[in-house]
Amino acid sequence: MKYIVQISRVFTGILFIISGFIKLNDPLGFSYKLEEYFGADVLNLEFLIPYALGISVIVVVFEVVLGVFLLIGYKPKFTVWSLLLMIVFFTFLTFYSAYFDKVKDCGCFGDALKLTPWESFTKDLVLLVLILILFAGVKYIKPLFSKLPTTIIALFSFILSLWFGYHVLMHLPAIDFRAYKIGSNFQEGMSTPEDAAKAVSEYTWTFNVNGEEQEFVTNGSYPKVDGEYVGVETKVIDEGYVPPIQDFSIESDDEDLTAQFLEVDKLLIVAMYSIPKGELEGVNKLKTFTDNAKSKGYTVIGLTSSGPQDKAQIKQDHNLNFEFYLCDEKVIKTIVRSNPGIVILNKGTVMNKAHWNDIEDIEL
Repeated sequence: MKYIVQISRVFTGILFIISGFIKLNDPLGFSYKLEEYFGADVLNLEFLIPYALGISVIVVVFEVVLGVFLLIGYKPKFTVWSLLLMIVFFTFLTFYSAYFDKVKDCGCFGDALKLTPWESFTKDLVLLVLILILFAGVKYIKPLFSKLPTTIIALFSFILSLWFGYHVLMHLPAIDFRAYKIGSNFQEGMSTPEDAAKAVSEYTWTFNVNGEEQEFVTNGSYPKVDGEYVGVETKVIDEGYVPPIQDFSIESDDEDLTAQFLEVDKLLIVAMYSIPKGELEGVNKLKTFTDNAKSKGYTVIGLTSSGPQDKAQIKQDHNLNFEFYLCDEKVIKTIVRSNPGIVILNKGTVMNKAHWNDIEDIEL
């Protein structure tokens, strides 16, 4: 039992640190995922949505710290109880999501590793078993060092985690795992290779045959049945190749300008997923920065999901000399974790991106 506990201790501690750090690298991204869980379609806890970012930071800091606590043997009973409560909650969450097919990706490893809901639930079940082993053998979890060094390491891990979370919120994620990272190309990300795997679906057709409903399963073709058609249900067996960039567009009221702007040599995008929610200090910096960019030959545009009234209002209030175009809110949030944020493209390739806090550091 002693050795099984130590193996479980190391595996669980490392996994919690890695999982927590990846989410701590992008707490805004994890907060967006929590908003999905809190929404009416999943847990119907919409009153928690305004607090999603705060909950996100607390959860991921706690996740990292508990992993460290477990490895160094700091307060074993508190640590194991906390791990057990956390994994029970997340096991319920991932099962609910998988069973009712509500959230397609749990966000367990941020954008670094995408897991399906059932994969997430399986991962949590394994962790639950490991933590139950730790719970049963908590007496075998001993501190690696004496009391003072153990306490110092525990406190340092907490302070460092808080500082790192604050740092990436005030700037951008230290490591960008998304399809819009610096060096990526939008056109390539949106395209599908000719030899890419095709989606495979299963169709269950229902017909009324001689007064009795019967089902016929095909891979898509309409079955030749001597009966009255009732309905059809589709089940995706294999999604095939899915381009990493989806739903990105640059649209005016009249047309789709995506292809046109992605061919521009020097394109500066001011990304604001929501103009009313834009941080005023950042918005106040846009006028000087964008005027300077225009003087250096950049084409400057804004991307937002907000409506015409909000677009007109921000231009008038801040005397902005560029147009805002329409793009999906979720896509803008994914492109840059800042509202407003700056993205510089050269013929669709991301050359630079920045949080509004770092506008002064961008070299044009």
